[in-house]
Amino acid sequence: MDRYDVVIVGGGPAGLSAALTLARARRHVLLLDGDKPRNGPSHAAHNFFTRDGEHPMELRRIGREQLSAYSTVRISAGEIVGVEGRDGAFRLRFVDGTEIEARKVILATGVRDILPKIEGVQRLWGTSIFACPYCDGWEVRDQPWAVLAAPPEALMYAAMLTNWTRDLVLLTNCVVDLDAETAQGLDRLGVLIRAEPIARLVSDEGDHLRRIVFATGDTLERSVLFHRPRQEPRSALAEQLGCELVESPIPGLIRVDAMQQTSVPGVFAAGDVTTPMQQIAIAVSTGSAAGAMINHHLVEEMLAAPVRAVER
Repeated sequence: MDRYDVVIVGGGPAGLSAALTLARARRHVLLLDGDKPRNGPSHAAHNFFTRDGEHPMELRRIGREQLSAYSTVRISAGEIVGVEGRDGAFRLRFVDGTEIEARKVILATGVRDILPKIEGVQRLWGTSIFACPYCDGWEVRDQPWAVLAAPPEALMYAAMLTNWTRDLVLLTNCVVDLDAETAQGLDRLGVLIRAEPIARLVSDEGDHLRRIVFATGDTLERSVLFHRPRQEPRSALAEQLGCELVESPIPGLIRVDAMQQTSVPGVFAAGDVTTPMQQIAIAVSTGSAAGAMINHHLVEEMLAAPVRAVER
């Protein structure tokens, strides 16, 4: 059975960063990634120093290419469906039933966006529908926007978006009535409110939003829609290992300490599966921290067992 110092599940920015840190420490690492990133539909990645505007898939390509210089790192598309064991002796099972062993594990599995069931949303996600104005707001600034949100976040979300455009309409999709305080706040901001159920989104041939069609038949000309979808972890491996999870703001995220260690010894987590602050720069930082701390733990274990360390 193959045995590694560290197995990293997830090859996005967090996983790649952790792998690079551990590779440079000459650790034997297996990086597992199905190459289906959440930000794949995005036209570009932003807020990442020196790489602002790079396509997300290009960032991954560069990361993998740089890892190829380190002979102790292996990258595989294998999917892990089961994990068990303890610190120093974890066993991970692939979908085909084969198993590997690892002394430490890093979970960088990310989250899944659960998009609203409105015709056109899936097609426009990442091209005209965005979640984060820090990531995509600049490129579509001063255009006619809509924001799909409901209390309690509607007022704060809309207020933040007015930094990028003053032509903003709040859509509630008839989910819940706005309270008086929210309605008054939106009025002061100059944000119009449309509460009707949304029937579909209409786009042009280039997959850019053109108008919103309501169930009443009325239409609203818009070129951008912002919406924070509900999210859930993409993997149940943390639960299998018994890692402590958080209940809010995103239920199911993995609780970690300042150095990305979970409640289970030997198991670390990094990236979007640990924080609602979903930025590439933050994911890279957490991955690097997890890799460095794991190497530190492996050094401590070597000092605690000097004879076995020399033999190794």
